[in-house]
Amino acid sequence: MANINTTEILESLAAEIGENIYIDISKWHLYLADAKLHTVVAEKMYPLLAENNVNENLVVDILGSINVKIGGGRRELPLIDLLPMQCQVNLVDILEKFQKNM
Repeated sequence: MANINTTEILESLAAEIGENIYIDISKWHLYLADAKLHTVVAEKMYPLLAENNVNENLVVDILGSINVKIGGGRRELPLIDLLPMQCQVNLVDILEKFQKNM
């Protein structure tokens, strides 16, 4: 039963992240669902929820550890470098909302 609950939470969190958080490239917004990054972000953020430990510094650290391949994989950039500040704030808000509902 716990696995089903965890799976449902992860899927719901990934959907919320994918629809609301985006990468900004030359003022083009690529939402994380379209970039196929929403599930990875949700999986990396889930332990913060499980430990009731959501804070901006930890979120930024995790975003810095997620590498995004660009140019056909010739280079990689940390996801934190591609997200505008408002998306970072929105992500923390989403995580806090999920944490309260757990």
